Amino acid sequence: MTGIRMAACWRALAQRLRIRLKGRGETGARMQQARDHGGGVDAALARWGGARGDWIDLSTGINPVPYPVGRVSDTAWTVLPDAGAEARLIAAARTFWRVPEGLEIVAAPGASAIIAALPGLWPLGRVDVPGPTYNEHEAAFRAGGWEIGPGGEARVIVHPNNPDGRLWSVDELSAPRMVIDESFCDVAPGHSLVGAAGPGRIVLKSFGKFWGLAGLRLGFAIGAEDEMARLRARLGPWAVSGPALEIGARALEDRAWAEATRQRLAADAARLDGLMAAHGVLVGGTDLFRLYEVVDAAAFQDRLGRAHVLSRIFPYSDHWLRLGLPGPEGWARLEAVL
Repeated sequence: MTGIRMAACWRALAQRLRIRLKGRGETGARMQQARDHGGGVDAALARWGGARGDWIDLSTGINPVPYPVGRVSDTAWTVLPDAGAEARLIAAARTFWRVPEGLEIVAAPGASAIIAALPGLWPLGRVDVPGPTYNEHEAAFRAGGWEIGPGGEARVIVHPNNPDGRLWSVDELSAPRMVIDESFCDVAPGHSLVGAAGPGRIVLKSFGKFWGLAGLRLGFAIGAEDEMARLRARLGPWAVSGPALEIGARALEDRAWAEATRQRLAADAARLDGLMAAHGVLVGGTDLFRLYEVVDAAAFQDRLGRAHVLSRIFPYSDHWLRLGLPGPEGWARLEAVL
């Protein structure tokens, strides 16, 4: 998509968002009702039928070939998480993401737990959340009493952005306080902004997506010592389970698996683009999910749903369809549907 066309698309989407939000209450309850996410196979079963095992879930950006966790020690399950297990995980995270010395890393039970806690780290103000993007950031700041809009004391960027894969630059870290959500950046580590973290700049990392272990619930925040100390206090003791500490450290230490996975995901993303070439125009995405512009996104989703393939559409666009990658066993079915 050309730069001119992309700019026009963003303007149109922004206008549509303003229209659809006009007249709606700004209460936290209504905003929570408006939020949508990928996943939701149970709702798909209710709408299109079938058994859970019949479905291919392409509505998320989770790696369909997860890290092989292997055996987990008995003590990981039976005792409270200890300092040594957490220290191993943090050391592995520091090496894997090349976190500069002087920055602290906090592990949490999923990036969502960090997102919910972040608004309380700073004095109330105005936060800019450029959209469309992952909607939990705005919801968390709104619930925390912040005003939402451009030109504020804080800014949140999702890098690469969800759903269009936009990459941001250091020059765009323009607010005194920045949240840089790199949940999908492990497929493109050369674009990471971890080196820009520091006082007032917090980088988030999600473990579940790239390693395909979303149910493990593990995420990380990287930032200055005082802000990470406040975050750690908000999360409380033993925030990360023993199995998550052990599996997370093992996976982060396995650099060969990560590199092979990046190559496989890139090839699979290109394969998906080839399958969709006759049905829509590639808007963007990452090597974990692809975003296409189609004639009628709801109709396309329904077509896939009748074949028990779950996709993602968005309330602010009639034409955007997001697809994750199928696992090795799902390609033949997807090709037959398309």
